[in-house]
Formats: sequence, C-alpha cells, structure tokens
Amino acid sequence: MITRRHFLKVGGLTVAASGWVSKMLGASPQAQAGPLRNLVADVKPLEAEDYAARLEKARRLMADNKLDGLFLEGGTNLQYFTKVNWWRSERTFGAVFSQKRDPVWVCPGFERQRAEELVTKGQEIRTWEEHESPYALIAGVMKDLGAGGGRLGLDPSMRHFIYYGLRREAAGFELVDGAVVTEGCRGIKAEKEIAYLDLANRITKMAYREAFQKLHEGMSPRDLAAAVSDAHQRMGVSGGGGPQFGPNTAFPHGSMIVRNLQKDDAALVDGGCSVEGYRSDITRTIFFGQPTDKQRKVWEVVRKAQAEALRAVRPGATCESVDRAARRVVEDAGFGPDYKYFAHRLGHGIGMEGHEYPYLVRGNTLALQPGMTFSNEPGVYIYGEFGVRIEDCMVVTEDGGRTLGGLEATAIDKPFGD
Repeated sequence: MITRRHFLKVGGLTVAASGWVSKMLGASPQAQAGPLRNLVADVKPLEAEDYAARLEKARRLMADNKLDGLFLEGGTNLQYFTKVNWWRSERTFGAVFSQKRDPVWVCPGFERQRAEELVTKGQEIRTWEEHESPYALIAGVMKDLGAGGGRLGLDPSMRHFIYYGLRREAAGFELVDGAVVTEGCRGIKAEKEIAYLDLANRITKMAYREAFQKLHEGMSPRDLAAAVSDAHQRMGVSGGGGPQFGPNTAFPHGSMIVRNLQKDDAALVDGGCSVEGYRSDITRTIFFGQPTDKQRKVWEVVRKAQAEALRAVRPGATCESVDRAARRVVEDAGFGPDYKYFAHRLGHGIGMEGHEYPYLVRGNTLALQPGMTFSNEPGVYIYGEFGVRIEDCMVVTEDGGRTLGGLEATAIDKPFGD
C-alpha cells in the first residue's frame, strides 16, 4: 500500500525521471502517445491454397524419408496443416496423413458432429466409441492405405500414452519420429507467414513504446503490464508483456519477488502478441532515470552483440555460428566466459509457437535457409544489480537477415530507433 508520505516522496521525483523517459522515447508524452488504431482489421487469413501447398510439401518430405503415413494429434502441428484447432484430452483425436490421399481423421464417436464443423468437407472421418481403441483405428487406416507393416511417422509433440497405445496395437508398424516432416515444413516460413510475423512484431514494439510513456515511480509491474496489454488491444490484438524492475531484471525470466519501480531502476519488459496465429517476441530494457556508466556499457555491449548476430545471418551459415557471433562480443567485453553473464542461448525459432524449431545455440550445425525466423536476444545479467536484454525477431533472407517489425533499438536513449 502506498502511504501519503510515500506518495509525496514519489511526486517529488517523478518529473525528473519521466523527463528522461520522454527524451529517450523521442518526443513528449503528448506528441508520442498519438491515438493507436486497429492494425489488423484488413489482414487476410490463410486460404485453402495455402494449406494445400503445405500438404503437398508434407507429401514430398514423406516420400523423401520413406514414410508411409504420419499421425498428428490435436495441437499446433495438426492446425498448421489443416486449420483444425482441437484441444488435447485423454481421448485421442487426430489425422493420418499419407503420400497420395487426403488426411483420414480419427475421432471419438460423440465428437463427430463437432469435427464435421472443422474438417474440410469430403475428407474421411473414422470414429471410435468409448469402449473401443483409437490405436486400432489408426492401424486400420494404415492398412487400408496399403501400408500394412510400413513406417508411421508420429507427431514429435505426441503424448506418451498415445505412443505406447500404438506400440501395443500397431505392432506390425515401424513407429518413427515425424519431425522430419513437421519441422521441415514449419521451419521455413512462406511469404504470408513472414508478413504476419512482421506485423505482430511491429505491434508489440509500438505497444511498449506507448506503455513506457506511463512509467512513474512506485508503478507496479502489474500496472505496466496492464498498459502494455491495453496498447495491444487498441491495435486489435491480444498481447502483453512481463515487466521487471531494478535488480529483478537480472533474472532472465523474472523474479518471484515483486518490486515496484524506483528512480534509476532498469526496467525490462518481455512479451508479444499474435497476428493470424503468428507470434511476436520482443524485449526492451530501458532506464527510469539517468543510467550509470556501467549500465550504459552493458546496454551497448548487448546491442552490439545483437547487431553482430544479425550480421552473421545468411543462408548456409550454421545456427551455432550466429550464437557464437553474439557471444564473442559479450565475452570480449569482459562478461564471460560462456554462460556466466550471457546465461542462455542466443535465440529460438518463432512462428505459430513462441519457441519452436530451430534454435540458435552452440552445437546446432543446422544450416540456415531463407524463410527461417528466430528471436535474436542476447543479454547480460548481473545478479544483485541489473540485467539487460534486447530482443527482436529476424528472418533469413536470400542474402542475409532482416529484423522483423522494424523499430530496432539504436541507442540507450532510442530503444525503438526514433
């Protein structure tokens, strides 16, 4: 609870701190805040031809890897190929994909009518009753496809009880990892997917910029989170961010101890939104007051590391080489070795899920390809003092890499490049 005495103390310090924030954001609060508007009203969703192209690529990958079938249960992988968004429960639901036929659906009997509302008309739905086995039904689909005893790829996110059920009742089949198909398709984004990601990332940066104008001493993380969420909503999406203040910014995923904003605190916000199911992931670290020389140095090191990582992105470069480009900057500045201060990998894939294949981390020799999308989020975390992380998402282009959504941090007083 904020007492009157504390309120008077806060009131005397807010003007100076807010003045720094306004200068940092490039305009007065009145000029900068301008009315946000809905930015997704005219966005067009994926069409049937987009899903058809995905299925065709999946069939090619199945043929290349000698998979007779692929079973995907409810979840993101199934939604990616079919648009069907089905919850996961103890009752197995999904689809069997093959090289030449449309998906064949496996559905609890009493859910058939619901499935018919979602599944593309003309595709076969096979049902199992409560006393029957969905695994035997899946095996039956494979046999009807002429793949008795063949290779059945499985959803890499499949739950164990389904896997063991198939082992029991589809013993004649070779059960293998289906990631070669799901990751092989989802890891390379099409033009529309990149456009959704571009917009989602820009919206989140604009939301942060708007919310940072409301910083005041004594503000709680919850209050700033509400401002970030409100700004997202005004632009037509559901999104948010998790703020941390002061020493809590040294915790990469936040501290359980709540700290309200104080003068000269670091303020770190990490969050995002979704446009047509494609997600942003943005972090900004700013300072509420005049940053110290040490804070300036760390911020500049992190920004340089981010820039070097983007510079290292190009088709044919390995995932680990991009991580190394950023980590070298941090280590050369005295914040090493290895994970001592830069405590995590450089980045993760991003698309329909906030964290997805592939990952920018030591040991990953996967070669980058145009259309791959990643977070680029170096950080330096000094427990007991402060942490700095700057995160943007990026896409591999034909000749390099590009930051998604623009509005890159260019200086400690220009967190959105204004």
